[in-house]
Amino acid sequence: MTKQLNRRDFIKTTGAASAGILLGVPGFSTTKKQKNMPVTIENVNSDFEREPLIRPFGFKGDYMTEIWQTVAQMQSDAGHSKIGLCTQNVLWSDAKVFTAHSESGGNSLMYAISERALQMTRGMKFDNPVQLLDEILDDVYAYGKKITNNPDLRKTFALNALVGLDNAAWLLYAAKNEIRSFDDMIPEEYKPALSHKHDTVASIPLMAYTIPIKEIEEAAEQGYFFMKIKIGQPGTQQEMLEKDKARLTAIHEAIGHRRTQYTKDGKLPYYFDANGRYESKETLKRLLDHAKKIDAFDQIAIIEEPFPEELETHVDDLPVRIAADESLHSEKDAARRIQMGYHAFALKAIAKTLSMTMKQAQLAYENNVPCFMADLTVNPILVEWNKAVAARLKSFPEMGELGLLETNGHQNYKNWDTMVSYHPYPDASWRKTKEGVFNLNEDYYRKSGGIFDESQHYEEMFKNQ
Repeated sequence: MTKQLNRRDFIKTTGAASAGILLGVPGFSTTKKQKNMPVTIENVNSDFEREPLIRPFGFKGDYMTEIWQTVAQMQSDAGHSKIGLCTQNVLWSDAKVFTAHSESGGNSLMYAISERALQMTRGMKFDNPVQLLDEILDDVYAYGKKITNNPDLRKTFALNALVGLDNAAWLLYAAKNEIRSFDDMIPEEYKPALSHKHDTVASIPLMAYTIPIKEIEEAAEQGYFFMKIKIGQPGTQQEMLEKDKARLTAIHEAIGHRRTQYTKDGKLPYYFDANGRYESKETLKRLLDHAKKIDAFDQIAIIEEPFPEELETHVDDLPVRIAADESLHSEKDAARRIQMGYHAFALKAIAKTLSMTMKQAQLAYENNVPCFMADLTVNPILVEWNKAVAARLKSFPEMGELGLLETNGHQNYKNWDTMVSYHPYPDASWRKTKEGVFNLNEDYYRKSGGIFDESQHYEEMFKNQ
């Protein structure tokens, strides 16, 4: 692994795809690629809806009460008009922005970045959406720093704001090149990482601070087997640790005895997400010691982002698999995290754009780092964009042949059933979780989860504009 990374020191200036081609990395094509028809963006538009939550949603030591769904519309020189969706999450992408403003104020800032980015692309020509993202990201990020008055703004804030634009660009690119399949839409240099076609994808629910233990038990009874559990609760480091220990004990007592066919040892795997709340290894080790004490340690499959990103904490000496999420702003960040001992990536096509996710997935593939897809409490249509990647990633270690996809919108949105009705195929069997998994059949792959089909609800938002 180290040897591979050393050969890619110049990723900082070339990017993973270019570095892979120049270095002759296995899986990267060095032959002439199929020429794509360039797309010119002639007009843009945007809008948004506010979706209330069932209960305050707690993580990173704070709580959200609603989530904005923003919509980007792009029209091309070829007469195509496409819509890309974005679920905003200010608290996840930069907690400092969330706490510095009202909840609506923080959402307004992210929406303003989305609108600015769209206006920047008017009149631009691109060969593929990855190139478009590369061209605008730095300027969009700089604008985000300016309007949030935060010179240390996390790049994920800008990437989250760009998801709708990026998705619309992919759909315009597909339309111009007569592509109707997600597989055909993947550029050649990223196909090695996205070459699987799983029949089964695990549906991972999120157990936030406020989710009652009874609901966690009910989820296990319904067949959910890979639990994402929020740790890093509000309070001082000591208060946080004691709350997390008590929460782990309660959860393990409730579901630790259950069994599943999808893991090699038959036990339910635990997936802890700390969102950077643990300020030292010593504190995390005390949580792990508690897990050993209650016989829950062996079921810890992943601990995601335990430490604040800015601390640059090496994790290769910890006895559990540590996953990176918020700290993966780019392929350069991904390479850095591998060097620091991170042994898994939580990818988010619905939070950091599909374009950036493809780059990170390919780098992970080259370095044998397993990946899974994490949610941002997105709407049902964006679940399909994430699922498209989850279905094509290599299976996770200690698991059977299946993809991993977190999706928790059904747990948190007050109007989830109404949002499902906006999906082009709301009644499709592959859209629904059954006994903890999505079953992906030929119809799913033929329709690519419906991402190429129009949603009447979102189309009508621009009908009279």
